[in-house]
Amino acid sequence: MNFASWEPPFSGSESEHLIGMLNRLRATFRWKADGLTVEQLGQPIPSSQLTIGGLLRHLSICEDDIFAGKIGGQRPEARSAMPEDADEDWQFTVFPDDTAEALYRAYDVAVARSQKRWAEIMLQGRLDSPASLSFGDIHPSVRRVVCDLIEEYGRHTGHADLIRESIDGLVGEDPPSDWSWPGALRQG
Repeated sequence: MNFASWEPPFSGSESEHLIGMLNRLRATFRWKADGLTVEQLGQPIPSSQLTIGGLLRHLSICEDDIFAGKIGGQRPEARSAMPEDADEDWQFTVFPDDTAEALYRAYDVAVARSQKRWAEIMLQGRLDSPASLSFGDIHPSVRRVVCDLIEEYGRHTGHADLIRESIDGLVGEDPPSDWSWPGALRQG
């Protein structure tokens, strides 16, 4: 049986399972977003203003917010494109000058940066270390912050599933075995 690179291990360490679950959600989300025009990326369902393009932008920001900001204490790169006067809805918006290629590329690059940061965290054995994020004197662990990102992906992958079905009927839980991520997803 041939399993895709984003499939979590059947047995392994906690860190292998954490990244495996995150990578499966990343791959499922990216598959749901794949191959759409910018017009389709900006198409909501009648009951919501969410779009797959907006979710691509939002999850790009989430990747950087988690791994650069909340864990690493650095300024998240994806937020650098955000205008200073923008409100929080900005990150869910497909703008008239956006292209499908730019939205996909921003997401893929953000995931690749996160994967490098994850590899550094694992090399340094920091899963139980306090993250840079704080609530007063409380610093959640790196593990907790990564679990929050897994939860975020679960929510938005479900949204993408409904939106994509309304666009062209694509349904399914996981990417088909012959699908390959156009970006740089690596198991690790």
